[in-house]
Amino acid sequence: MKKLVVPGALIQMAVITVLGIGAGSLMGWPWRQGLVFGLCLSVASTVVVMRVLEDRRLTETEPGKVATGWLVVQDLATVLVLVVLPPLAGLLKGEPLQLMALGQSLLITFGKLGVFGLLLFLVGAKVIPTMLHYIAHTGSRELFRLAVLSVALGVAFVAAQLFGVSIALGAFFAGMILAGSPLSQRAAEESLPLRDAFAVLFFLSVGMLFDPHVITRQTGDLALALGVVLAGGVAAYLLLRLLGVGHVRALVIAVSIAQVGEFSFILADLSIGLGILSPSSRALVLGASILSILVNPLLFALAARGITNPKPGPKAEPRVAPPPTALSQHAVVVGYGRVGKLLVAGLKDRLPLLVIEEMAVGEIGVEHIRGNGVRDDVLKAANLTGARMLLVAIPEAFEAGQIVQKARKANPGLKIVARAHFDAEVAHLKAHGANDVVMGEREIAHAMLDFAAP
Repeated sequence: MKKLVVPGALIQMAVITVLGIGAGSLMGWPWRQGLVFGLCLSVASTVVVMRVLEDRRLTETEPGKVATGWLVVQDLATVLVLVVLPPLAGLLKGEPLQLMALGQSLLITFGKLGVFGLLLFLVGAKVIPTMLHYIAHTGSRELFRLAVLSVALGVAFVAAQLFGVSIALGAFFAGMILAGSPLSQRAAEESLPLRDAFAVLFFLSVGMLFDPHVITRQTGDLALALGVVLAGGVAAYLLLRLLGVGHVRALVIAVSIAQVGEFSFILADLSIGLGILSPSSRALVLGASILSILVNPLLFALAARGITNPKPGPKAEPRVAPPPTALSQHAVVVGYGRVGKLLVAGLKDRLPLLVIEEMAVGEIGVEHIRGNGVRDDVLKAANLTGARMLLVAIPEAFEAGQIVQKARKANPGLKIVARAHFDAEVAHLKAHGANDVVMGEREIAHAMLDFAAP
């Protein structure tokens, strides 16, 4: 992806920054203030884009992967801006340029960043995985979840307090360290409820910060800011077309990143604290963010129709399906979490096996398809019509019910076993076609009763 997303994301940010300078000039701001204002409007919201992609099952499509890579490049570039902005604050406020002082300040800043990164990757890469391994063996799910959260927040806090590195960069480094741990997938699973809670908190915070009077008091300025954001989407589309991306895919990617979010607020607050931007500019950034986020799902739904429901014809660009398996008379395991791993370990030496998992799993010793098991193309690639059995090991009963229903339709004679947590889920899964449903709590009780029997 780097040949596509690196130049595309950086050029788009540069275009929006230039447009921000122009918008600032129309509002009577100096070009330095407009430059920072443009940078604030040049970063799309990762929270919004990932949520939209996941809701529409587009994360594993080519547009979804490009959009995700685009966001990562933007976030990294913004983190770099957060690092260099304090040393450049004086210059951006119009103070006389002092090359010696500026060079010294930048050297100290990057020196601290280098020391922090070196310590984290040399020491943290060994200490943190070892700590998580020890905590995982205590058997406490709550303690493991708390440890993951503590690592993320702790590294971010240390980065900010001891090394002068932004909290955002510290959190990003913490994520990279966690990703290198053998327990990274479990850490990601345990973090999902926290991610959803923080996503809600993010939008709640934005709503509380926004002053609705800006719509009537600064209507023209707000329209300019929103125009810059939407123009960035147009620029992204043109760049993608120049880089060889098809019309429909380019449109979906461009629309998905035509909004601003969390990093924009961080950058705006830092700039206001440094005296580069006026406090009134925060309202414009927030207003442009809220309006672009409100408009974005509608635009995305219109653009994504070409991906989810491609029309016949030479210009159609359907979603790329995973390659079909050559296995037959095999077992299909959906989900490679704690239950899925145990199933694979027990079955891989007994019969041909195929795993379906949405997250990256690396080399697991059996054939696997990365994708959501609800997707028709993923189930088709798993060759359910020629399979011997289907083991649905994911804990989400709603998605499991959809998978069971589609599998039963594809192969009426397929043996299907699923898992559940409650009696209602057992009934739900059996109603959708499961031959048997294993409820963990019930099996534990049965095993304990067998042990207690005289």
